[in-house]
Amino acid sequence: MLKKVLLAVGICGLAAGVALPVQPVQAAKAAKTAAGAPLTCKEAAKLKFPSGLKARHAFKHECKMAFKAQHKAAKAAA
Repeated sequence: MLKKVLLAVGICGLAAGVALPVQPVQAAKAAKTAAGAPLTCKEAAKLKFPSGLKARHAFKHECKMAFKAQHKAAKAAA
């Protein structure tokens, strides 16, 4: 009986491990963009530069500046 229980637990654990995505953060971001919600500058920087802190900071800064310029131009046109 104990062998059957341990075998069942092992199989369920293996099935759960296979079902989980390898990188859940990127999978969630991909699902978010697929749903139509735009990425923030911070999320886009994390996806583009996962380990480079300085590059991430520079990218985020440029992204914010571009967003502000686009928003200002749209406001002036309206």
